[in-house]
Amino acid sequence: MKVVVTTPTGHVGSRVVRLLLQAGLRPTLLLRDPARLDPDTRQRVDLVTGDQGDPAAVQRATAGADALYWVDPPTDADDPVAGSARMGAAAAAEVRANGVPRVVFQSSVGAEKRVGVGQIDGLARTEELLEGTGADVLHLRCGYFMTNLAYDLDQLRAGVLSTTMPTDRPLPWVDPRDVGDVAVANLLSPGWSGRRVLAVHGPADLSFAQVAAVVGEVTGWPVQARQIGDDELRAGLRAVGMSERQVEGFVLMSAGLREGFTPEDPRTLLTTTPTTLRSWAAEHLPPLLGPAPAHRPAPAELPT
Repeated sequence: MKVVVTTPTGHVGSRVVRLLLQAGLRPTLLLRDPARLDPDTRQRVDLVTGDQGDPAAVQRATAGADALYWVDPPTDADDPVAGSARMGAAAAAEVRANGVPRVVFQSSVGAEKRVGVGQIDGLARTEELLEGTGADVLHLRCGYFMTNLAYDLDQLRAGVLSTTMPTDRPLPWVDPRDVGDVAVANLLSPGWSGRRVLAVHGPADLSFAQVAAVVGEVTGWPVQARQIGDDELRAGLRAVGMSERQVEGFVLMSAGLREGFTPEDPRTLLTTTPTTLRSWAAEHLPPLLGPAPAHRPAPAELPT
């Protein structure tokens, strides 16, 4: 069985690769920089070097494939929605040309809205493109990745977890490794066909206030959630050099989910995965944050 994996060094992709190897397969990996793979993995896989936006590279990787795990990778395009759709178009064209029978696509909660959710709109477009190929397609609508906390280390050390969402609004939080587990189960399972949507919601919906409390308890760094406005977020993103379209793509991901949004696939036994935020944070955040302060004063009172 030939299974093709994109973004194989990412949080989810690396898990997908490991599980396929443990299942006795030799997956084909499409990536730009093979040097990012550890030597033990490199000798157990087939490599195709190239960009996912390059149809020729995607064609080489998917020739003779039985299944494809597709992720629209981050792009530095001025218009992130168009950049994501470009990747999706390359996938769809080669799935059709090579007759790939099965695709599992890493999408996001919010893609069901189709428009108005910033960068997620690009994933929605990829969903539509893949559905037009005639292949069996499963869209994994993932919740908020726990690993996003690792991008806010300076804020966490300062005792703040900022968000444009209301701090008491529950959201599905998921460990990317669990997304990989669900992906591989469906790549290898003969038990489904057609067009499917499966949410990956983690074990529980958590508000940012609850997340801040858990992070503080397991790391020793006192943290408090703080809601900021969209304009404050825009200013911060512009300050790091993002273009206006990139800024809006980022801001609207949260803005588009704040009011009146209900996931197409609700929380059920099938959409709930096991890894708790507490166990993930205890494993990953202390080494990243460093030693906790000797004294643990309560965080300063912050506006909400």
